[in-house]
Amino acid sequence: MRAYLAADLKAYGLQRWRLRHRILERPAYFQRLLRKSEYWTNTARTPAGHAVAAYLRLRTKLLGERLGFDIPRNVFGPGLSIAHPGLVVVHYKARVGANCRIHHGVTIGEGRPGHYPSIGDDVFISPMAMVLGAEVGDRVMIRPGAVITKSVPDDVDVAGYPARIVNDRRPRTVIED
Repeated sequence: MRAYLAADLKAYGLQRWRLRHRILERPAYFQRLLRKSEYWTNTARTPAGHAVAAYLRLRTKLLGERLGFDIPRNVFGPGLSIAHPGLVVVHYKARVGANCRIHHGVTIGEGRPGHYPSIGDDVFISPMAMVLGAEVGDRVMIRPGAVITKSVPDDVDVAGYPARIVNDRRPRTVIED
C-alpha cells in the first residue's frame, strides 16, 4: 500500500500528504481512500479488519459520488493521477497499468460482451475519451473525444471516432546492407 500511495503522491507532484490536501486536492484524497480501501479489502482477516474495510469502502463510495467518480477497487496500478473532479466511469473488470493520467468525462468500459479494456503503463487519457473493450499499449496518448474500440499499439497518439493513430512515436528500425 505504501508503494502505491507514494507513486500516487508523486503523480500529483506532492512530496508528502498534508491535511490541507484533503480539502484542496479532492481527487488526491479520493485516491488515498481508494488505496486504503483496496489494501484493507485485500488483506482483512479478522472481523475488525473487515469492519475497517467496509467503512473505507463506504467513505470511498460517498466521496466518489460527490466528485463524480465511479472507480472500483483493484483496477489501477500505482501512479494514478485524476486531473480534477468530473464524471469518470471505470468497469470493475478493466485493468490499467502504472502512471495513468485521467481527465474528466472518461469512460473505461466493456465493449462487446466479455471484452474488457486493458490499458498499459504511462497512458494519458484526455477529456471525454472512451476505451471500450480494447487493449491499449504503453506510453499512449488518447486525445480528447477519442473512442477506442480496437487495440492500440505502444508509443502512439490516437484521436477521433473511431480512434485512429494520428502520431506514431515508435522507434524506426534501420536496415543496413
